[in-house]
Amino acid sequence: MRVKSAHVSRRSLLLAAVATLAATQAPAARASEAGRVLPRVRLALAASQSLYHLPLTLADRLGFFRQAGVQLEWLPQESGAKALSLALAGQADVVAGAYEHLFGLHLKGLNYQSFVQMSRTPQVSIGGSTRGGMAWRSGADIRGARLGISALDSSTHWTACQWLLRQGLTGEDVVFVPVGSSQGVMEALRSGSIDALCNPDPVMHWLEQKNDIRLLGDARTLQGTRQLMGGSVPGASLLAHVDFLQQHPDRVQALSDGVVQALKWLQTAGLTDILRTVPASHWMGDRAIYLGAFEKLRESYAVDGLVRGEDVAHAWRVNAKLIGAIGPRQVLPERTFTNAFAQKSKGRWLS
Repeated sequence: MRVKSAHVSRRSLLLAAVATLAATQAPAARASEAGRVLPRVRLALAASQSLYHLPLTLADRLGFFRQAGVQLEWLPQESGAKALSLALAGQADVVAGAYEHLFGLHLKGLNYQSFVQMSRTPQVSIGGSTRGGMAWRSGADIRGARLGISALDSSTHWTACQWLLRQGLTGEDVVFVPVGSSQGVMEALRSGSIDALCNPDPVMHWLEQKNDIRLLGDARTLQGTRQLMGGSVPGASLLAHVDFLQQHPDRVQALSDGVVQALKWLQTAGLTDILRTVPASHWMGDRAIYLGAFEKLRESYAVDGLVRGEDVAHAWRVNAKLIGAIGPRQVLPERTFTNAFAQKSKGRWLS
């Protein structure tokens, strides 16, 4: 149980950071770089304004990508599955999304790899709507409910399925409703279109603080993820086809450098630093709640961008239970990632 004074102190700290926020924004790129024509990478991602992609936001706003020699063409989508479909259609070069996408790709014989890791947890949670006085006394209460997810075959879908298994249920015990990952999901919850929701922060933390949901499952913190998944798993990564990695190694290295530099910046960043750098449009109108969500997620961000083979192996074992046997093709977890680029980035920025 939290001590009340500690809660008040933490709230005061968040409000203090908000109150002292400077009116300045992140520094612009150096004048000498302003006229540079940099190679462009088309990046597809979902929930582009969420904390899920904070390392990308920071690397872009702080000029790390430009300094590394690359610029991004952002291709925001409503779900990770839709972002991946852009890459498969040749309309995106790189996807920022859940590591689990790689397992499905390799089962289809598509040679994609993660080349830099952004987080060490799925960074999503599950909550039941408090509308109508639902008590949610146990996980079994979700049986027959309409469960909102960003999309089928997304991180929110997979995490929700893992949580259901922990409750002795399966995906067939609920009705999955794709609702995307933007602020519109809140209206779906409040209108009664869905009874529960699995989504990333700051949306979920905002709904918690407004008492619109009761938390049921958590895969945001390291401890919560280990409890839900039975061990450590990789989170958000940058993914690309091996052909792109081989044909454009300089661009891939620049992306890796930018992310790792942002991860290093995060290790010492204060709350005011976050608010000064992240655009106001990401705050959902409440800077204190945004900071609270960030504080809860801080430990989940990757430290050096490297993918841990043991985490990938465990993630595959966990996901294999969900997808079952799909044909004769097997996934070799060690082929779903390369640390060649992140290792160089680590040497440049963390040595």
